[in-house]
Amino acid sequence: FGSSQLSQFMDQTNPLAELTHKRRLSALGPGGLTRERAGFEVRDVHYSHYGRMCPIETPEGPNIGLINSLSSF
Repeated sequence: FGSSQLSQFMDQTNPLAELTHKRRLSALGPGGLTRERAGFEVRDVHYSHYGRMCPIETPEGPNIGLINSLSSF
């Protein structure tokens, strides 16, 4: 379980961190993209993401735009 790139231990610091962790989407992993090969067009916000994925909640650094969260509306 812990050795797969598609799973991670849940952050149970507080209820908000747990909820955010459950709503996280990743384009990385087996069958997905790599940080080095993902260009700007992949990391940018696509028009079909509006209302589905949050364009603001993404990490800074090499994972920007590759790890997103579902939006709540």
